[in-house]
This record gives sequence, structure tokens and C-alpha cells, in this order.
Amino acid sequence: MLSLLRRLKLSYSVYNVFQRRKLVHNQALYQRLGLNKRYFSPISSRDFAHLPPAAGLPPVPPLAARLAGSAAFLALPPESQASLLAFEDNGFAILPGFFPAEAVDGINQELAGLVASKQVNLRYRNKFMFAFRKSARIRAAGEGALRALVAALLGHEATLFQSINFLKGSEQRTHSDSIHMSTFPLGGLAAAWVALEDITPDNGPLHYYPGSHRLPYYLNADYANEGTSWLNGDKEYTQYEATIARKIAETGLEKQIFLARKGDVFIWHANLMHGGEPHLDKAQTRKSMVFHYFSRAHICYHEITQRPALLG
Repeated sequence: MLSLLRRLKLSYSVYNVFQRRKLVHNQALYQRLGLNKRYFSPISSRDFAHLPPAAGLPPVPPLAARLAGSAAFLALPPESQASLLAFEDNGFAILPGFFPAEAVDGINQELAGLVASKQVNLRYRNKFMFAFRKSARIRAAGEGALRALVAALLGHEATLFQSINFLKGSEQRTHSDSIHMSTFPLGGLAAAWVALEDITPDNGPLHYYPGSHRLPYYLNADYANEGTSWLNGDKEYTQYEATIARKIAETGLEKQIFLARKGDVFIWHANLMHGGEPHLDKAQTRKSMVFHYFSRAHICYHEITQRPALLG
């Protein structure tokens, strides 16, 4: 069980008082939805339970029209275009060779320099978080054409919220990103995974479940982790993972493994179930990078910690 100090919402709220610039975007959305919230207030799916599923969102054109209006989409080869056009059906898109080898090599070199100089450090065992704030090459990869494609998929302006770099496989159990980076209305997030070298069955490839984005969004209430007005829930993250494993087994969905080539990109829907396979050969690296994007039209927050998301 989590400690009381880690669960206390007041400590997060006090910290957020001093983050007004990164949080104030939510205030107008709260007011539009009739929520009695300040920019620093705790927020979770429970606060939206009384609202219609798409409350506050402006209508958007169909996906095909959105993509057709994107210069980044029109510049892609037919195979990548077809994959993006099927995004709403499949929950993902694969863009082979999106980044040229020299761009990938530059990213790997820049990350190695940041690690050597301790400008980025490991968190959560094997993740280098937010390196895009230190690296012009990593930021450039996440912005530009890739962000434009994500914005077209979301139907709204997209903000690059987070980068994660890996030197080894994540080995993370199957999950949906929406438990970590949540939105109201649901679905205002997308992610892009970039292969920074060829991926083999032995170095922890990405796995995913096609069509799983159509499953319900499993949030705090689905594993009894809502907490109280003053405290976050007391459940360990492993209990969420066990819930997802059970739900996936009930559906009979088939797991797919993505054996990517260097420079390939995999874009996924906010609710696509995915994770990392075991990294069997520890002598191999698995250099990769993930970008997470939030829609500016959505309220953006973190369901588990019930904190509003800090958008730069």
C-alpha cells in the first residue's frame, strides 16, 4: 500500500500553486464545463462522471479530410498514408523509415552525450525522461512533421508533453497510457514510438493489441483506486496491471509484436493496450524513444495521482 504522504492531495496542490503558467490552460475549460476547480486543484475521472462524453469539444472533420489537409501526410509514401487512414479502425499506424538513418544516429549521439554529462538520468529503472528539454535533435524529432500528423489524428492542436528514451527494453506490462496521461473528454492523447536501431525478438520489442482502443478506458474506479477528497487511492500499480491482464484475457484479442527497423515510427491511440516484451539478450541494447502528445482542446491530467498535467 502507498504511504499517506505520497497519497496526500494537498502536497500536490501546494506545488501546483506555483505552476500557474503550465496549468492555467485548464481554467477556461473548467469554467466552460461548470466545474468548481482552480488551476491547481486535484482532478480525476470522477469529476467528469456527470458530463456527456464529448462535452466541451468542438466538432472536427472526418479523419480522411483532416489528413488530406496535412502537408506532413501528403509527403508520406502510400504505405504510411494507408496506415494513418486506418488509425481509427486499428488504433495504431506504422510509418516505415520515417526518420532517415543519419537523423537517428544524431539522436543517439546526442543522448549519449547527455547521459555522459549527467544532464539526463535514469528514472523508473530504465527510462530517460524529458530529454527533449535538453536536446535540440530530440525536440526537433518530436515536433515538425510528427507532431503535425498526431494533430491531424487527434483533430486538435497537439502539444509535445513528454519524451522517454530507452537503451534497454521497457519490459513494461500491458497497459493503456490513459491511466497515466488522461484527458477529458477521453482520447485527447496520442503517442509515437521511434526505433533508434533495429529491433529483434531478443531485445524487448514493443507489443500491442490491435483493436484494443475500442475497449472501455479502465481508470481508477475500475480497480478501486479512487481515494477520497483528501487522499489518492492506496493501490499499487501492479494491481492496475493485473486488472488489465484480466480484461485482455477476457476479450481474446491477439497480441502483435513490432519488430521495427531503425527509423520506423509506431503511432498509437490513447487507449491502445501495449507494453514491452522481455529483454532476453542483455548484451543487446534496444535504443528507442517515445513521444506523448496532448490535445490542447482537452483537459489534461494524470488519473492515478489526480494531478493536472503541466503543459509547457
